[in-house]
Amino acid sequence: MSGLLSVFLHLFLLCKLAAPVTFRHRRYDDLVRTLYKVHNECPHITRVYSVGRSVKGRHLYVLEFSDYPGIHEPLEPEVKYVGNMHGNEVLGRELLLQLSEFLCEEFRSANPRILRLVQDTRIHIMPSMNPDGYEVAAAQGPDASGYLVGRNNANGVDLNRNFPDLNTYIYYNEKYGGPNHHLPLPDNWKSQVEPETRAVIQWIRSLNFVLSANLHTNCFEITLELSCDKFPRQEELQREWLGNREALIQFLEQVHQGIKGMVLDENNNYLPKAVISVSGINHDVTSGDHGDYFRLLLPGTYTVTATAPGFDPKTVTVTVGPGEPKRVDFQLKRSIPQVTESPAQHLEADSYQSKYSPG
Repeated sequence: MSGLLSVFLHLFLLCKLAAPVTFRHRRYDDLVRTLYKVHNECPHITRVYSVGRSVKGRHLYVLEFSDYPGIHEPLEPEVKYVGNMHGNEVLGRELLLQLSEFLCEEFRSANPRILRLVQDTRIHIMPSMNPDGYEVAAAQGPDASGYLVGRNNANGVDLNRNFPDLNTYIYYNEKYGGPNHHLPLPDNWKSQVEPETRAVIQWIRSLNFVLSANLHTNCFEITLELSCDKFPRQEELQREWLGNREALIQFLEQVHQGIKGMVLDENNNYLPKAVISVSGINHDVTSGDHGDYFRLLLPGTYTVTATAPGFDPKTVTVTVGPGEPKRVDFQLKRSIPQVTESPAQHLEADSYQSKYSPG
């Protein structure tokens, strides 16, 4: 009897968790209604905003979760999810909408895990980067006649192949010792990309994201590949949600590991764009506008250096454990300019010595 009771309680709790989440495919208007419905139910921890528009004028909406929506809190990491870059790969879109409903409902239910996640993290969720392509794919649904129907945007461009190609620059810098982070984009990049791509690049550059994932389907690449079926049938969505829910939450929690801290000058002013490098790891991070930085690291001992133009670098050794990130602040001292003699000064000194030295 106790075994049956245990199974019954497990099923009951599973149904309770799944109940608030909607399991259906949602077209653009329905997507917008869902985002604002979540916002209306959790107005104090959410914000709906648009980063731009698609070729056909549809908004690229983002739903933000935070205890202070719209505000970056120093030492609170920014993380984002992007779905539906390929319009006919729809599972990521639906999972992100379901995740949005779940976070709101569990926060209202005072789930300690979700309370902590929302209070300590600023989460940005873009369910669809390609709403125009989705509408083409959704018109045919799971029975689409072509494998590529709705994949591209309304101009027929694959958005996943539309970002500026910085490989040449990174390979050159790797060979000759140039920077391995925050490479400058070509001067004409805005004219070379689609409206959706341009909007997402500007969004990425506006916030100091620490962790990000792009949800695709039907292949392996974080890009996260979620299913072998590009457009699963509606009755399969609940199974996919239950199979991916824990991973989606755990991924958000991964932003809270390694080290984080502030980079300040001697007067405790923020030092943005300071470079944080870890010995033996060929990828640096930079501090944000508020001087805060985040460096994801696995448990271990590391040599970490902070540098900023006009300041002396500072190096520390830090041991990182599992769980919460370790706070490591850097206070940099302004460099003292080295006075060097000019050639003219050398000539004057030589002339003086030859004139007045004993002969």
